[in-house]
Amino acid sequence: MKPFLFILMLFVSNTFMLFAWYGHLRFGAVAAKPLPVIVLCSWLIAFVEYSFMIPANRIGASLGLSVAQLRVLAEAVSLIVLIPFSICVMHEKPRLDYLWAFLCLLGAVYFVNRSNF
Repeated sequence: MKPFLFILMLFVSNTFMLFAWYGHLRFGAVAAKPLPVIVLCSWLIAFVEYSFMIPANRIGASLGLSVAQLRVLAEAVSLIVLIPFSICVMHEKPRLDYLWAFLCLLGAVYFVNRSNF
């Protein structure tokens, strides 16, 4: 159950992170606000992101994952979340480069975890 919860929390955390970092670029009413308001809103969203990421890292560490393993897994999840976010929310066109980047991150996940296989 813990590995499933760890991965689920990474997905939730990264979804909030993307909205905190990039959501203001998409939504016109928000983008028209002064920068301090945008920063404050992003911080509030990031608080929710941290509320999932920090417990996820603690769970991952309790499973015996190193900091490098935790970071690479978080980056892989981040890209998995980024692709549909950029296409569906930001209305960007899908690119083959997304696939290559994802494959590179899969390689990173393998290499940082290969002693566990």
